[in-house]
Amino acid sequence: MRIVVAGGHGKIALRLERLLAGRGDTAVGLIRKPEQADDLRDIGAEPEVCDLESATVEQVAQILRGADGAVFAAGAGPGSGIARKQTVDHAAAVLFADAAERAGVRRYLMISAMGADSEPGPDMDPVFAAYLRAKGSADRDVRSRENLDSTVLRPGMLTDDPGTGRVELAEHTGRGSVTRDDVAAVLLALLDTPSTAKLTLELINGGTPTEDAVRAVARR
Repeated sequence: MRIVVAGGHGKIALRLERLLAGRGDTAVGLIRKPEQADDLRDIGAEPEVCDLESATVEQVAQILRGADGAVFAAGAGPGSGIARKQTVDHAAAVLFADAAERAGVRRYLMISAMGADSEPGPDMDPVFAAYLRAKGSADRDVRSRENLDSTVLRPGMLTDDPGTGRVELAEHTGRGSVTRDDVAAVLLALLDTPSTAKLTLELINGGTPTEDAVRAVARR
């Protein structure tokens, strides 16, 4: 498979790219900074410099043409303000989806966030509230597209602990944490399971082996 990952230098993206490359697939990571390229090459991925905040749909579509799947793993990140939650977490996801449609790439995975479908409470930090609204709006846009076989994945609190290989994956899991290693492994399994398209899934660490958890939601 050839998989294009937006936000290719992110912590989850690097883990997913390593998994893809390790089994012989082609992982293309979109990066904003040329100096990040060697980090991708070191794990067997192909870097592609492309800033989704300034690129055109056609520029991104050129990279996506011939791909078997697209994974949106980009994010404005900690320390960014409200404006960049909109330009990255919403607008860049929509542009990436537009480009996937133009390139004829149907499989589209979105890394989202728990709570993105709910209106933030009045006491929530304004920047985090803007993040959740941006994520929720992007999720709705992607899910509405008939030309995309999209899966929205909403992990719990992310940790850098070693992966466990065991998760809970469902429409609603309740709050919990999950390792970035396990998120990457679930993304890989979702790419291998097209019948998980049109699902929105929450993910935390649990007791079910990753592949069994993905097969279980696909059967529903």
